Amino acid sequence: MRIARVLTRLNLGGPARQVLACDPILAARGHRVRVLVGRPEPGEGDLFEAALERGIDVRRIDHLARGPHPWRDLRARRALGRELAEFRPELVHTHASKAGALGRAAAWKRTTAPLVHTFHGHVLEGYFPRLIARRLIAHERRWAGRSAAVIAVSGATARDLDRLGVCPLERIRVVPPGVELERLLSLPDLWESRDPMGVELRTRLGIGSGDVLVGMLGRLAPIKRPELALAAFVRLAASGVARLHLAFVGDGEGRAPLEAARAALPGSLRERVHLLGAVADVLPVHAALDLLLLTSKNEGLPVALIEGAAAGRPAVALAVGGVPELIEDGVTGRLVGSDGDPETMVSALARAMASLVDDGPGRVAMGCAAREVARTRHTGAALADRLEAVYAEALALGRTEVAR
Repeated sequence: MRIARVLTRLNLGGPARQVLACDPILAARGHRVRVLVGRPEPGEGDLFEAALERGIDVRRIDHLARGPHPWRDLRARRALGRELAEFRPELVHTHASKAGALGRAAAWKRTTAPLVHTFHGHVLEGYFPRLIARRLIAHERRWAGRSAAVIAVSGATARDLDRLGVCPLERIRVVPPGVELERLLSLPDLWESRDPMGVELRTRLGIGSGDVLVGMLGRLAPIKRPELALAAFVRLAASGVARLHLAFVGDGEGRAPLEAARAALPGSLRERVHLLGAVADVLPVHAALDLLLLTSKNEGLPVALIEGAAAGRPAVALAVGGVPELIEDGVTGRLVGSDGDPETMVSALARAMASLVDDGPGRVAMGCAAREVARTRHTGAALADRLEAVYAEALALGRTEVAR
C-alpha cells in the first residue's frame, strides 16, 4: 500500500513514538509510508531527525501546528493537499484533532484515497465551553461518516466516541499503542541489579541506592495535572518517608508554575524534586526509576506507562480513560479513583505510593507482571499487525460516506 500519515508534530509524545516503532516495520513489509508533520512547540522535543535516521519518509508541513489559527490552518491545509496530490496515496491515516481536521479535508479534496483516523484520546468534553464542544462533536461526527475506519487507542476512548455520538461502537476499531520496547525490555529486573545508566543518573541527582525514585513522564500541561503529583509526593514525604524522590520528565506551559511550587518547598523536600525537562531517550530515565506516577485528568492509553511497564516498573495512576486497560490494580500497579476532589485524590495517591515504597518485593513483582503485558501487547510489530488489518478493511470498503 501507499500510505500517507498526517500528524500535527513529532514531539516526544505517544503518536510520534508509535510512528518510529511501526513505520519501519510497515516499510520492511513492502508498504510505502510517507509521514507529513508540522513543528513541535518550544519545550516539546522533536523526533523528526530520529525518524529520518530510521529511514522513515517524513516531510515538514509549514504552518501545521496545535491550536486554532484560521489563516495558518488554511495554508497548512493547502500544503497538505499539494503533498498528498504528489504522493498519490492509496490510504490516508490522520492522527488526533488538528491533523485529523486538516488532513482529512485535504485528502478528501485532493485524493480518492479512503480515510483512516485515530483518536489518541479526545478533547470533546471537559475542555471547552458547551457550545464549542458541541461544534467539535458535530465536526468529528461528519468526518467519522466519511472515514473508512475510525481507530481508538483504548476501549474507553471508543466508548466515549459512541456515547458522544461521534461514531457507533461497531464501526470503531480499538488499536492499542505499540512502541519501541526492545531496549527497555532488556533492562534488568530490579531484583537482579540496576543498569549502569540508571545508576549514573541517580548519582547525578543525588539519589542513594536505597532511595525510591518516582517518575512522572509527559508534557507539563494542565491536562496532566503535575500539581497533584507534587502534592501527593509532599504528603507522603512529609509523613517520614525520607528516601522518596520525585522526577518530572517533560516540558511545557506547566513548567513555570511547577518550578514556583517546588521553590516554595522546604529545602529538605525541594532537593528531592527533580525537573529533568524534555528527554528524547527515556531509557536512562526508566533505568533510574522505581515506579511511575500518572495524575492526568484524561488519557487515551499513555505510552509513558507502556514504556515504564516494559522496563519492569509498576505505576500508581488515576483510573482515567484507558489506564485501567493497562494497569490491573494490585497486579501491575495501583489504580486510584479519579472522581473525587483534589484533596481526596492527593491522599489516595499518597497512600498508593506508600504501599509500593514500603513493599520492595511487591514493587518488583508488579513490575515483572507489567513487563509481560508490555511484551505481549505493545510492541511496534503488534501495532503494525493491527494497523495492516485495519488498512486492509479500509481499502476493501473504499471511500464512502457512512450514515450515523
